Order: sequence, then C-alpha cells, then structure tokens
Amino acid sequence: EQQYPHLYQSHIPTNPLQKALLAVGSGIAALRDPYRHDMVAVLGETTGQLALRRLRDEMRRDPEGCSILQERPRIRLSTLDPCALGSLPEGSLGREYLRFLQRNKVTPDSRAEVKFVDDEELAYVMLRYREVHDLMHTLLGMPTNMLGEVAVKWFEAAQTGLPMCILGAALGPLRLSARRLQLLAGTLAPWALRSGRGARCVLTVFYEQRWAQSLAELREELGIEPPP
Repeated sequence: EQQYPHLYQSHIPTNPLQKALLAVGSGIAALRDPYRHDMVAVLGETTGQLALRRLRDEMRRDPEGCSILQERPRIRLSTLDPCALGSLPEGSLGREYLRFLQRNKVTPDSRAEVKFVDDEELAYVMLRYREVHDLMHTLLGMPTNMLGEVAVKWFEAAQTGLPMCILGAALGPLRLSARRLQLLAGTLAPWALRSGRGARCVLTVFYEQRWAQSLAELREELGIEPPP
C-alpha cells in the first residue's frame, strides 16, 4: 500500500508482477481483436514507461509542450465547441477535425482514462497521446478503416516509440487484403515512417490554440508530408 499509493483519480496501483501479467493478457487479447480498445489501452500503459519518459522530456524541452504539461488541457466533448469549429475557414485544423469526427461518427470521449501508469505526469502524457489520436488521423488525412489505422500506427510508432504502436504497425498488416497490403507497403508505410521520423513531436503541439490555423500550413510547420 505504501509502496504503490494512488497517484491520481483513476490510478490502480500494481506491482511489477501484476504489470507483467496485465501486459501478457492484454497483448494476447489485443492480438486476437485489435478493436478491443480496452486491452490495447492496458497494453500501452503496462509496456510504455520508457517511451513515455522520453516523450515527457521532449515536451518539457519545447515551450509549447511545456505549456501543455503545466495547463493539462483535455480534448473532450465538454471542452470542444462544435459550432465554433464549424464556423472556422475551410481547410482549417478545427473545421477539418470536426469534419473527421462527424464523417467517421467518432467522439474524443471514447478514449479511456489511464489506470496503470505509476507516475502522475507520465499518466497525463499517455492520456494526451490518446486524446490527440483523432487529430493524427486529421493531420495525416487517414480514415478510420483498418488500412488508415495501420498507416497512423506506423506514423505513431516512429514518433513515440510506444511498444503498443510498434506492435500495431507490425501486426496490423496481417489483417489487410492483398490489394491494401500492397498499397501500405508500396506507398503509405514509407510515407508514414518518413513523416513520423522527420516531424516535430506531435505531443508538443497545443492544438486547442491552433484550431484556426490552416491544416496544410500546420503540416508544413511540423514537417509532415501531405498524404499520398
């Protein structure tokens, strides 16, 4: 109890053995069904500490990223203003993000709270990663089908180094048809890797302050190649 205290509201303290068992169990479940987002979330939390520390350090070194760590913004329906986003200029980040949410019938509120990360600041970094995932789809111009998700995972694997992203990038292609696998291998994966390796850390961007910015301009600023 004293060694593993509750560090934040949703925190579930676990010892190393419990974490290992959770990682194995969630990994098997996620491999069987990649749409088990609860299992993918547990896998990410129990295997990602080193990557989360590196991402946290990148955020600390960046003025914008440092502001995010200090202010702890959340991307939720309660913090978004759909009317304001919809009134932004065509091609702006906010309007394209809203269009993505509406077209794909997704909501930022579907992202799970962090439970198994034993550091309050690192838990926020993991939460921020989850809550900007749909913004990655928007920045990369990728849909939410399996091909689009795998392409985003290749980008995220190169960007974050999170084991769950690397696993998703490596095993996701096994679920693709031959035609889509050819498109991934020939075009999307090389583009996603180049962009992921060359782009500024996407967790250092205060997206909530950039809704009115042109999506094309933001891609250029971050070093993300336009989608092929």
